[in-house]
Amino acid sequence: MFDFQPDPDQPKAVLYDDLLSAAGALVDGERDPVANMANIAALLWQFLPDLNWAGFYRMVDGELVLGPFVGKPACIRIAVGSGVCGTAVSERRTQLVDDVEAFPGHIACDGETKSELVVPVVANVEVIAVIDLDSPILARFDDEDRVGVEALAQRIAPAISH
Repeated sequence: MFDFQPDPDQPKAVLYDDLLSAAGALVDGERDPVANMANIAALLWQFLPDLNWAGFYRMVDGELVLGPFVGKPACIRIAVGSGVCGTAVSERRTQLVDDVEAFPGHIACDGETKSELVVPVVANVEVIAVIDLDSPILARFDDEDRVGVEALAQRIAPAISH
């Protein structure tokens, strides 16, 4: 049994160190990418406050397809280059969006979402998925969140690649 107890009052750097340790404990030795994504989505939900969606979109046949997540039902397919998630793939870089309404072509799966952080997961030089975090709070995510989730993406890439 895994029982992770994040301290909401600790500095973000420490929170993300703890998140990385917990993620490693969950994925090390497990070969199923869907099981690993599901546990990481749950872990993100548990560790990060003020989210209304946390999960994955997987690259399948040249498009993003909904993967494991926590939150309301979501868009199932997203074209590369479309919305925040598709832009993260096409540009191969993290998208930190303070106000989704100001993002050209934003895809509104949940009208409550105000800000978003999307981090590409790369394995063998290919984007294999994105980690997508949504918040109902404007400018919820900052550079510390970007750095922390990018480190998580690197850490889990081998555990979610096919």
